[in-house]
Amino acid sequence: MEHNEDTDHDHDSGHGHKHHEKMFKKKFFISTILSLPVLYFSTFVSGLLGYTPIQFTGSNLIVPIFSIIIFGYGGLPFLKMAKSEAEDRQPGMMMLISLAITVAFTYSMAALFLDTQSSFFWELVTLIDIMLLGHWIEMRSVRQASGALDELAQLMPDTAEKILENGTTEEVKVSQLENGDKVLIRPGASIPADGEVIEGESDVNESMITGESAPVSKKAGDEVIGGTVNKQGSLRIEITATGDETALSGIMKLVEEAQESQSKTQMLADKAAGWLFYIALGSGILTSIAWTIAVGFDVTVIERVVTVLVIACPHALGLAVPLVVAINTSMAAKNGILVRDRVAMEQARTLDTVIFDKTGTLTEGEMGVADIKTAEISEDDALKYMAAVESDSEHTIAQAIRNSAEQKELEVPEASGFEAIKGKGVKAKVKGETVHVGGPNLAKAENFKIPEALKKFADKAAENAETAIYLFRDGEAVAAVGLADVIREESREAIEKLHNMGIEVAMLTGDSEEVAEAVANELGIDTFFAQVLPEDKDQKVQQLQDQDKKVAMVGDGVNDAPALTRADVGIAIGSGTDVAVESADIILVQNNPLDIVKLFNLSNASYSKMKQNLFWATGYNALAIPLAAGVLAPIGIMLSPAVGAVVMSLSTVIVAVNAQLLKKKQI
Repeated sequence: MEHNEDTDHDHDSGHGHKHHEKMFKKKFFISTILSLPVLYFSTFVSGLLGYTPIQFTGSNLIVPIFSIIIFGYGGLPFLKMAKSEAEDRQPGMMMLISLAITVAFTYSMAALFLDTQSSFFWELVTLIDIMLLGHWIEMRSVRQASGALDELAQLMPDTAEKILENGTTEEVKVSQLENGDKVLIRPGASIPADGEVIEGESDVNESMITGESAPVSKKAGDEVIGGTVNKQGSLRIEITATGDETALSGIMKLVEEAQESQSKTQMLADKAAGWLFYIALGSGILTSIAWTIAVGFDVTVIERVVTVLVIACPHALGLAVPLVVAINTSMAAKNGILVRDRVAMEQARTLDTVIFDKTGTLTEGEMGVADIKTAEISEDDALKYMAAVESDSEHTIAQAIRNSAEQKELEVPEASGFEAIKGKGVKAKVKGETVHVGGPNLAKAENFKIPEALKKFADKAAENAETAIYLFRDGEAVAAVGLADVIREESREAIEKLHNMGIEVAMLTGDSEEVAEAVANELGIDTFFAQVLPEDKDQKVQQLQDQDKKVAMVGDGVNDAPALTRADVGIAIGSGTDVAVESADIILVQNNPLDIVKLFNLSNASYSKMKQNLFWATGYNALAIPLAAGVLAPIGIMLSPAVGAVVMSLSTVIVAVNAQLLKKKQI
């Protein structure tokens, strides 16, 4: 394939064309200006408008000379692109345009030496002008629709404040940062690279990366993403990833892959364009034969043939799908949905079953307080005491209790004399009294009393696959908490909405049958598979596919990789690890199951727009080609090539506008 300043055009085995907007804009304006003398001195135009052109020596050469220049400057790019289509044996709109303007140019040049007053120059130049205009409009629409990459690229700042060894800061280029460097992030500044907070507290706006509208609180030990914006506080971070290794670069790569990939509907549109070439060619031949028989071979025959070829140019067809897909990709990215494979985005609307991995997808992936029951003490006080006793413990149960108290923003009192009772629990002094935290084994060993109400709570917790832990004061349990892998707040709503869409929901987990059943019952999941090893998860996907189900697998992209690959559509939920990128078709930036619903809604909305555009584009050609051939000539209705080009461009604009309406769709 040739690359030059005339075309700046890539053509890949019949795939969509990628033109440069500036080139077509420049050629359109220059060709249009050069066309004015052609139109002014045209016999047809002057006769139509009732004026006599100025006559001077050589004025009769202005029309052919300017037409030759316009053909060479404005028309040559179409001829070169048609050459690529011919070499690839993939006829499309470039071959149609080239055929039309070549016929017009050849006839008009021949007319200069024939005994005829007819020429086709004014139609030739206006045809080229309008084709250039159509391509310029198309390129501008595609650029506006495909702005996701530019928007993402602009998120990363150019400079950063590097903290030197003596504690001072120095402004450096972001490209100079290395892993391990420490950087100061002032209020309102963009974070220059991925890193970990080592000092300071602040809220960070991550909406441009994750789609999460609420600012995210950051403190020492938390990770930050390059390109996100710090809010009111100052942060000092240590750089952990730069350049192509950052999350933002990974997202940009995914968006770029998505924009370059082709959907099945787009492939269908490309095939339709190829068939349209043969239909147009056949229609042109039949038109020339019919008109030659009817009126003899003259300019009318050429005019009809050229008009047929102009009307048949599949600009609207070629634009129908790419524009929708570009807007789809942009909308998805803004909603935290990264589309790696457009075919998967289209297939999402056909799915009837979604399999969720439990841990880290439907649940938080870590222990938390699922329920609490108290006796003679408030729930908040119970959590305060338990968090105080567990303040020095690194056990997962201790972390769960502390996290719960932190989320409720409780003021935890100080504890002293911490002691771990091996295999049973812990004890410490809180507000001057000795407090124990532990399970039934602790109560038995210390001969503590457990009220009947708390025993029933513990029994119910066990039925729900929760771990019951007691708070003991003065030798008696005063509170009990049920600890479990906490279900995400969004999971219940997501499954309810999927059910409302007629989609069956299944769950995979390596946990026990009891745990799986408890989660499935609470969320209303239709089918669950328990005690499934990671390497066996893909077999469960296959099991459902063998029942003629169209299956999407939603997992964290690490131990779910085989299942993600096996599924009809693999969806990785989370920030997108390397494995997720390689195994999933679609990546959800946030750990939010509700984004699955957004994915389905966007898939349906996009497919609907594609169908509308394809219907308009093909319907337009089906009606317009016979009209261009002159079937209504007996009643005096004739289309000139220039009018045909205007109608063709109008259809392109309508398709573009219809695609833009997708942006207004609420997903």
